[in-house]
Amino acid sequence: MRLTIVTLSLALSACSLTPDLANPDLPVPNAYPSPTTAPGGEIASDLDWRTMFGDPRLQRLIEMALLNNRDLRLAALNVEAVQAQYNIQRAARLPSVSTTAGVTRQRTAADTRADPATPGRLQTQHSLDMGISAFEIDLFGRVRSLSEVAFARYLASEEGRRSAQIALIGTVADSYFAERLAQEQLELAGRTLADWRQSLELARRLKAADQNSALDVAQAEGQIATAEADVEGRARILARATNALTLLVGTALPDDLPPPGSLDGNAVRTHLPAGLPSDLLTRRPDIRQAEHNLVAANANIGAARAAFFPRLSLTTSLGYASPVLGSLFQGEQRMWSFVPQITLPLFMGGQLQAELRLAEIRKSEAVAEYERAIQTAFREVSDGLAGSATYSRQIEAQNRTVASAERRVALSTLRYRAGLEGRLELLDAQRQLYAARQIRLDLKREEIGNAIGLYKALGGGAPSAVE
Repeated sequence: MRLTIVTLSLALSACSLTPDLANPDLPVPNAYPSPTTAPGGEIASDLDWRTMFGDPRLQRLIEMALLNNRDLRLAALNVEAVQAQYNIQRAARLPSVSTTAGVTRQRTAADTRADPATPGRLQTQHSLDMGISAFEIDLFGRVRSLSEVAFARYLASEEGRRSAQIALIGTVADSYFAERLAQEQLELAGRTLADWRQSLELARRLKAADQNSALDVAQAEGQIATAEADVEGRARILARATNALTLLVGTALPDDLPPPGSLDGNAVRTHLPAGLPSDLLTRRPDIRQAEHNLVAANANIGAARAAFFPRLSLTTSLGYASPVLGSLFQGEQRMWSFVPQITLPLFMGGQLQAELRLAEIRKSEAVAEYERAIQTAFREVSDGLAGSATYSRQIEAQNRTVASAERRVALSTLRYRAGLEGRLELLDAQRQLYAARQIRLDLKREEIGNAIGLYKALGGGAPSAVE
């Protein structure tokens, strides 16, 4: 008992050679270049993804992906593996106590030199002991530093899992709206093809009435062929978008999904409060992951420094041994051993110095990665804010462009029917209207994608740290 108390006291009183860690200054400006939402609003990272994405079909797909996506499952397994490694390393800070019971039965050879007639003897030995084997008394904090390294890496892996969840939610949402865009573009191409077929019938009737030439009919037929090719291309894009979404979800899409919404259905919140750049340090899991990696690299320096100093290990046992089982626990059968051992490195060819230098370099790399994570986050948020400030006005202007093109097609059709202008003018108006409508769909899809990117950049979509 006294030995155990002394051992634990020495372990708990170990000093630490890990250098003090001060986080680098924020390597970005104190404010974003684009205007942000006024302070006091809802924090984007606290905005639940169900609130962010109001489309019931998308919500169901995200739920399925969180359960079935293989990348997220691998991230969760990695957390469990790193946690197990931490538990292994933490166990090294405590003595490993084991007990052993055994029976040894052996026959000794006869001593023919003393008496050739003396036979060999059978011997039996019963034993029971309990002891500590090669426990390192952490005088200079080497084992503690390694435990801190393992714990920091565990925290980093947990933040990596949360970062993977944010990425998965955003990617599923992005793929879903890519599929919605492909579907709406296919529908637009189909409606346009139907309108152009009516225009072809008009050209043929006018040709039959000798009010236009065969050139008008040929132009209309070429226009129809172009539209048919576009429909097939849009169908291929839709199929590929559905395949990509199925892969992300991790299972076949069920038939009972809610009906899909439209890009114009306001299924996504496109304006989010950004706060200050310093908020990213506590809101983004990838930044916190880089910070934990920095802590681990710093603790590695402590372990490398401690390797220069002596290591004190202890092996001890206490038990009983007796040739007769009935007298095993009698006082005179008690035995014990106490084997302290100290190891001092004398010459290692510069290995310890090189390991310390490597640990210091790894810390410098961790600092650079931490700063890069902050700068990347700042740029992603700034890009998202720039999009939020401009997409709505751009879409409004594009809506006016579509309205103008629709009026032009209506007027050109009337003038063509009346024979006041040729088929070429109507053809150009129809093509411009089709292109303007496609651009409007693309812009709406880009606005949604920008909102999804800003939501991810602000740390939204991850569970809280206690989950």
